[in-house]
Amino acid sequence: MKKLLAAAAVALPALTLTSFAVQAESLLIMDATLHTMGGKGVIESADILIEDGKITRIADQIPTNKSIPVINAAGRPVTPAMFAGVTVSGLSEVEAVSEAVDSRIRELYTGIMHPEFDVRTAYTPHTSVIPITRIEGFGYALLGATSSDRSIAGSGGLVRFDGGYDSFEGNSVVYIDIDGHSADFVGGSRAAHWMLLEQAFAEMRADDDDDLDLINATGQRVMKDTQRKGVFVFNANRASDIVQTVKFAKAHKIRAAIHGGREAWIVADALAAANMPVIINALDNLPADFDSLGARLDNAALLEAAGVTIMFTSGETHNARKVRQVAGNAVSYGLDYESALAALTTTPAEVFGGASRELAKGAQADLVIWSGDPLEVTSAADVVIIGGKADSMQSRQTLLRDRYLPTSPDMPRAYINP
Repeated sequence: MKKLLAAAAVALPALTLTSFAVQAESLLIMDATLHTMGGKGVIESADILIEDGKITRIADQIPTNKSIPVINAAGRPVTPAMFAGVTVSGLSEVEAVSEAVDSRIRELYTGIMHPEFDVRTAYTPHTSVIPITRIEGFGYALLGATSSDRSIAGSGGLVRFDGGYDSFEGNSVVYIDIDGHSADFVGGSRAAHWMLLEQAFAEMRADDDDDLDLINATGQRVMKDTQRKGVFVFNANRASDIVQTVKFAKAHKIRAAIHGGREAWIVADALAAANMPVIINALDNLPADFDSLGARLDNAALLEAAGVTIMFTSGETHNARKVRQVAGNAVSYGLDYESALAALTTTPAEVFGGASRELAKGAQADLVIWSGDPLEVTSAADVVIIGGKADSMQSRQTLLRDRYLPTSPDMPRAYINP
């Protein structure tokens, strides 16, 4: 990590993972180029006072106090802590080890759909992937239920990377698979997805438990609650599947979003008219399968130009930090810079009902000081602050690096840190 100049020679103590739950102390950041992601836009030479985990003041030259640690940002960019996309962080440590994966259900003995399968109940903040992602500037993600052997995969929601056991916020999200790959589990045709979903949503409105065949009473309640105040996220890439999702959402009066959306640009006008957000990986540019023959690198720019709300994901939990590269790539292919930054910070919280990520007085102090442009791959997170506390900037990766790449010239060449 690049060393920061301190206005007062105060060294911030190293913080452990569990210390994030402790009440935050005061902290002053001086001379920041503050991307508020709100009505005040970008504020040059801003000072930011943080007290008890909240931003209490933003002004020019806030008076210093010797008892308050001070970080001089030296004009560098400061943004809200970023959104890591749809991930299974805290649910999957090693994908190939069954006891380390809690994000999906397969061949459950009940034989019905389970929207009440809530992956948040299996979440652990102590997985190694969370600090790895957090020190790269990411403060929250959308915890997802992954593909199951039923059309409805389960439920999840927003989670903050603050090290807490119950760090969830926002509204519930129900995940639904309708792509060609998952169709293999429901008879071999994606038409079977829609057949089963029509029945499940009809049961959602049933008054008698005796009318429930595809869901149970608990699942019915979860679906009703999500219909009232949550979001149904449909995993779809093919344009025709996206159009069908738009029709389905309108017919059943639900708020829906698309996850994947490789061909979303083809039906951008329909998505905009339906006010349906899309979560995409803007690095998708080659046909990975027959569902994404129309993938292209300017997908995000075309969607934004049509008025579609966009968010980003990398599609990789253990490389969720690549989302910055995803957004930067979208900008290089025509997406407006501020729109890309919003898609990485404030937009996901707005879509899924989380706390505001705008940097303003009274907001939670989840922010990052960057070494340079946050959308440039050569830039890095110098300081990550979650809940008003500066991260230790340590992860399993950094500890292994420090252990096995010593700088001593007495070591053989292969062991010297370049």
